[in-house]
Amino acid sequence: MRNRRPIRPAAVAKNVGALLLAVLFVFPVYWMFSSALKPSSEILSKDPVFVFTPTMENFTKATGVDLFWTYVANSFIVTIGAVSLALLVALAASFAIARMKFKGRKGLVLAVMMAQMAPWEVMVIAMYMIARDSEMLNSLPLLTAIYFVMVLPFTIWTLRGFIAAVPVTLEEAAQIDGCTRGQAFRKVIFPLLAPGLMSTSLFGFITAWNEFAMVLILNKDKTAQTLPLWLTQFQTAFGNDWGATMAASSLFAVPVLLIFVFLQRKAVGGMTAGAVKG
Repeated sequence: MRNRRPIRPAAVAKNVGALLLAVLFVFPVYWMFSSALKPSSEILSKDPVFVFTPTMENFTKATGVDLFWTYVANSFIVTIGAVSLALLVALAASFAIARMKFKGRKGLVLAVMMAQMAPWEVMVIAMYMIARDSEMLNSLPLLTAIYFVMVLPFTIWTLRGFIAAVPVTLEEAAQIDGCTRGQAFRKVIFPLLAPGLMSTSLFGFITAWNEFAMVLILNKDKTAQTLPLWLTQFQTAFGNDWGATMAASSLFAVPVLLIFVFLQRKAVGGMTAGAVKG
């Protein structure tokens, strides 16, 4: 029989600490979903209620808001549009930064980093004036373009790291075998960028999906608004309708959770690798 390894107090402490940390992060999500299924009387109860009879009343209220499906469609249109454009532009830009030598290359990298660090909220007034003067207020294409610019710097920076991590010899071998530079990128480099594409897509989706300030200022027309503004509508003369708010928040979080679960393995690897390689 194999000798059992002695239990190390340090390892036990680490596992207990990790478990407590996981509970700390997961509990608010659990409370949101559970509150969405509770009757209003139990949500406002003085004592926490953990055992209850689930009800779908709150979800009915949340989805019964006028133009609910318009909000859903608008959110998916601007989010998917912004992320898709960012990936297309970032692939070309990150390849140029990682593989090509040109004047101003370091300055371009610095500009990308500065754009990533800049708080976009300080530009709301300028963007509003531009949208007003160009008669593009309440415009989904303008909102998509703004989200695209917000997502682009991080996408370029992360994909640059992944492209730089691919050995140049693979690309050169493909060119020796008769591929052009474009074919070498498409057939050799691009398939190896899956973790980077997954992680940047997830980050971009979360950024555009959750964005609130821009759509609040630029799109006053409800037919051009997105789901973050839908979350602010559950107020009554007696205060917030917390059941509907929690149900709406749960529905709002579901697409991001599904995408994360689907992309989990490659996305986690991408987040820990792309930003530090190269």
